[in-house]
Amino acid sequence: MAEAQDIQRVVEEIADHVRKSMLGSRAGNPPSAAPASAGSPGPVRTASIAPESIRDNADLAPYIDHTLLKPEATREDVARVAREAVEHGFATVCVNSSHVATVAGILAGSRSVPIAVVGFPLGAALTSAKAFEAREAIQAGAREIDMVIPVGALKARDYALVLEDIAKVVEASRPWPVKVILETSLLTQDEKIAGCVLSKAAGAAFVKTSTGFSTGGATVEDISLMRRVVGEDVGVKASGGIRSAEDALKMIQAGANRLGASASVAIVTGQRSSAKY
Repeated sequence: MAEAQDIQRVVEEIADHVRKSMLGSRAGNPPSAAPASAGSPGPVRTASIAPESIRDNADLAPYIDHTLLKPEATREDVARVAREAVEHGFATVCVNSSHVATVAGILAGSRSVPIAVVGFPLGAALTSAKAFEAREAIQAGAREIDMVIPVGALKARDYALVLEDIAKVVEASRPWPVKVILETSLLTQDEKIAGCVLSKAAGAAFVKTSTGFSTGGATVEDISLMRRVVGEDVGVKASGGIRSAEDALKMIQAGANRLGASASVAIVTGQRSSAKY
């Protein structure tokens, strides 16, 4: 009990510091960015992207997690998405853990890597179950893990549980990076800040906005807030509702350095998709 209270106190103190820094920034005194971490895993980039480096729509491809998470997705659907990733040079293919082996086989030798989602889409599974799923997914070929936090625990300010939940998945996923899905549409600003603080403390490589299966997706305001909280040594992934290159660029300008989308092909070819994710 004492340990949980200590964690709650520290998180609230950090969150309060972040809020004050944001007020200072609005007054003309922007908070300094955190230094890049020398211990960032492998080639994973966490820092913000210089918007001027995106000269055309195709330049967005290396920052996109090409995503297919629909429950009705077939093996053929998953294979098609993996082939699209190879063709266009997307960063990853993000699928449910049962499809990772299929994706890993198709992506072998390409620049794209497989992602598995864990505890998806509710985040309400047992921590032990999430850790087990992460280990199994990595054995099947996953090279990044996107996990959903226990949203109810965060809203209840049970920070010790949230911290342990993330840390156990991070441990189970080593040496591969973990992205923490906050489901921002369900959170207050203070809860978003606390979620980012806890994710960083637990060793996550990224914080991520949304599953795409809840009440809302990524917003410029949320991406900007998340980047302010985590600095440059933790990545920020915008997911949910990104359907065009214009949408993608807005997220990058706000601080995202990874984009989750099922509309990836439309984005890099200058079209606009009607896809919901």
